[in-house]
Amino acid sequence: MYATERHEHIAQLITTDGRVSVVDLARRFEVTTETVRRDLDQLERAGLVRRVHGGAVSRTRVSTAESSLAERSLVRSEAKDAIARSAVDLLPAELRGSVYLDAGTTTAALATYLAAATVSTAPLEVVTHSMTVAHLLAGAPGLQVTAIGGRVRGLTAAAVGAGAVAAVGRLRPDIAFLGTNGLSAGFGLSTPDPDEAAVKEAIVRGAGRVVVLADSEKFDAELLVSFAQLSDIDVLVTDAAPTGPLADALAAADVEVVLA
Repeated sequence: MYATERHEHIAQLITTDGRVSVVDLARRFEVTTETVRRDLDQLERAGLVRRVHGGAVSRTRVSTAESSLAERSLVRSEAKDAIARSAVDLLPAELRGSVYLDAGTTTAALATYLAAATVSTAPLEVVTHSMTVAHLLAGAPGLQVTAIGGRVRGLTAAAVGAGAVAAVGRLRPDIAFLGTNGLSAGFGLSTPDPDEAAVKEAIVRGAGRVVVLADSEKFDAELLVSFAQLSDIDVLVTDAAPTGPLADALAAADVEVVLA
C-alpha cells in the first residue's frame, strides 16, 4: 500500500473512531511503528489530525472543546437513554437513602426515569448541582430534592464555584451518578472546565459508591482537567465494551462494566 493510501485510511479511521494508536495502525497496515509515526506527522502538518501520546486524534477533539447542553442532547441520544435505563436498575428496589446526580445529558435522562420510577413510602433524598436535573425532579412523588447553589455555567446549567464545592464536600451520598467528557487508561476521567472538575472531584470523594455514565464516544478521550482515576469509580455504565488499554485498566482497577 502506498503512503497516500495509508493516509486516506488513517484519516477515515479517525473520522469514524475519533482516535487511532500507532501500534494498532502498524499491525493493520503491516508496517513498522516508525512508518506510522511519520504518516501521523505528515497528517498533522497537513492539519488533518492532532498527535497525542501513542497515536492521534481528530483536530476537533481538543482538550478544551465543549458543546452546550442543548447540542449534546442531540448527540447519541439513543445510547444515552439506554445507559440511563440501565443505571436505574442499579438503585435499590425500594429507593431508600441518598443519591447524587451530576450535571450532564445522560444524568438528565436518568433523572427522567427516576422521576417516573415506583417509589417506597420512605423518600429518596436526591442532591444535584444541575439546574436541569433539579427541574426534572422537582415535585416527583417519593423524592426529596436538594439543589446545590453557586454560579451557574450557561453551557451545562451546572452550579460551580467555591461555595458549590464546599457544599458538596459536606455530603456523603450512598451512591453518585457521574458524567464525564473523557475516559482513558492513563488520565482517568476528565472534563474541559476546571470549575466543573472541582465539583465532580468533590462528588467522587464523598460518595459511598460511584457510578459513571459514559457512552463509548468518551473512550480514550482526554480533556483538560482530570477529576478522578479509574480506581476511584465502582461501576461504568456504557453502550459498548471498552477495548485495548482502557479495558485492561478498568479490569485492573476492579471497575464493574455494565453494558446498556
